[in-house]
Amino acid sequence: MAAAEVSAAPVPKHTSEARVNRHRADWRGWKFMWPFAVVFVFVFIIPIVYAIYISFFKKQMIGGTRFVGLENYARLFQDANFWQSVGRVALFTVVQVPIMLCLSALLALALDSMKLHGTKFFRISTFLPYAVPAVVSTLIWGFMYGAKYGLVGSLNDLLGTNIDVLAPSVLLASIGNIVTWEFTGYNMLIFYSSLSTIPHSLYEAASIDGASEWQIIKSIKLPELKGSLAITTIFSIIGSFQLFNEPSIMQNMVPGNAITTYYTPNMYAYNLSFTGNQSNYAAALAIVMAVITMTIAYIVQLKSMKEQMK
Repeated sequence: MAAAEVSAAPVPKHTSEARVNRHRADWRGWKFMWPFAVVFVFVFIIPIVYAIYISFFKKQMIGGTRFVGLENYARLFQDANFWQSVGRVALFTVVQVPIMLCLSALLALALDSMKLHGTKFFRISTFLPYAVPAVVSTLIWGFMYGAKYGLVGSLNDLLGTNIDVLAPSVLLASIGNIVTWEFTGYNMLIFYSSLSTIPHSLYEAASIDGASEWQIIKSIKLPELKGSLAITTIFSIIGSFQLFNEPSIMQNMVPGNAITTYYTPNMYAYNLSFTGNQSNYAAALAIVMAVITMTIAYIVQLKSMKEQMK
C-alpha cells in the first residue's frame, strides 16, 4: 500500500525548460554581422549620403556655400561635356564587353575540352594579366603603342608604315584592347568554374548517343554558362562605366589633347572636384552616373533572369 502511494505521488520537475518567446526579436545573428555592418555603413552608406547632401549646395567666391536645390542636376543635364563622356563610355561598353566575354567563353571552352597540352600553365598565364595593377598594365601598353618608340614604332621602321594606334580616331579601341587584356582571364575563370560543375556523365551519355563536340557545346555547355554570363556582363558594364585608370594614365602619353579632362564621366568628376574646385557639381555628376549604371545593370539582370526561367 505504501509503495502504491509513493508511485502515485507526483514527481516534482527540477529541470527547467527553455521558453522561446516568438514575439521577441532574435539579435544573435547581428553579433556576427556587426563588424562588417559597421565597416559597410562608414565606408559605403555614409559617403553616398554625404555625396547626395553636398550635391544640393554650391560654393561661391562671395557668400560661401549656399543651398541651391536641384540646380547642379539641372546644369548637369545641359552639360554637353558630360553627355559626350557618357556616350563615349556607352560606345566603349557596347563594343568592348561583348568582345571580351566572347574571348573569355572561348578560352573557358578550350580549357574545359581537355584537349590542350599544359592546361594549368595556360590557365594561369591567361589569368595573370588580371593580377597586374591597372597602372602598370597601362604603362606597358602605352609604351608599346608609341609610334616613335616601342613595338609599334619598331614595326613602322621595319615595314615602312606609319601606323598610329594613339590617334584620336582609334584611341578608344586602343584603350579597349588594354581593358580586354586585363579582364579576359578573370571572366574566363568564372566561365571555367561554371563548366567544371557539369557532371562528366552527361558528356558520356551524349557521346554514346552519337553527339558531336559542337552538339555537346551547344546543348550542354552553353546553357550552363547563362548564369555566369549574366554575372560577368553586369560586372563588366559597371566597370566600363567607371573607366578611369587607363585614359587618365595615358593622358600624358597621347600627343595633343586627344584625352580631355572630360574623356570619361569619372575623369570629369575627378577634374571638377580636385582641379576645378567644384566638388558639389562633381557629387551631382557621380550620383547621376550611379543611377544610370544601376539602371542598366538592373535591366540586364532582369533580362538574364527571364532567359534562365525559360
